[in-house]
Amino acid sequence: MPAPFLSIVVPAYNEEDCIDQTITEIVVELSRLGHPWEVLVVDDGSSDRTREIVSLRERAEPRVRLIAAPHLGKGGAVRRGMIEAAGEWRFLADADLSMPIHELSRFLPGPGVPQADILIGSREADGSERIEEPWHRHLLGRVFNVAAKALVVGGLSDTQCGYKLFSAEAASALFPLQRLDGFGFDCEILFLASRAGFSVREVPVTWTYRASTKVTALAGGAGFVDLVRVRWNQILGRYPKPGRRRTA
Repeated sequence: MPAPFLSIVVPAYNEEDCIDQTITEIVVELSRLGHPWEVLVVDDGSSDRTREIVSLRERAEPRVRLIAAPHLGKGGAVRRGMIEAAGEWRFLADADLSMPIHELSRFLPGPGVPQADILIGSREADGSERIEEPWHRHLLGRVFNVAAKALVVGGLSDTQCGYKLFSAEAASALFPLQRLDGFGFDCEILFLASRAGFSVREVPVTWTYRASTKVTALAGGAGFVDLVRVRWNQILGRYPKPGRRRTA
């Protein structure tokens, strides 16, 4: 098979109720787009049938691959998938597809798509839409973003949307430096991207709240702690100096 143009990385933890349908929808969309592709589902130590379901899909379609990982957290699963992916572009997608996968084309290089090393889905950018999100969840997200801007990444309206596209160069440079395994990893990667000179653009998305989301108040609290950890790691010099700098 030719080297993939696009890798889709899907972190999954106890997603037996949705992962089969998610893979189906992703494969249909990738087939429609026509680029060489691969799908990497990184199972983060699930205790349900997630691995079994993905393994069955892998046997039927070799471009779908199961990566069985120990339970570290979403950040650890994403790091593993991004490092093992082979695509020229590597797209991060949540297992519940809260963003319709047909909006993937908004991120891929082409007419009308902003050029950047990293494109991140945004629920706050002009043209975005939130559907059925409880007010308290939106408030938590806004408070977190204010803290993220103050401590780690200024200038971005939404760091935590689970849909992001990385060039192979950016992914290969950044994810080996990632130290956080929890939900705060997004801010860490974007901090490292800024430090290394990679360009970042926001892409408006349609995002539907899922009642089954694993982003709880407890996880949100841990995310605030992770922001402090990123800044502390920087102060202590725990992030290696970036390699080749570039701008776009």
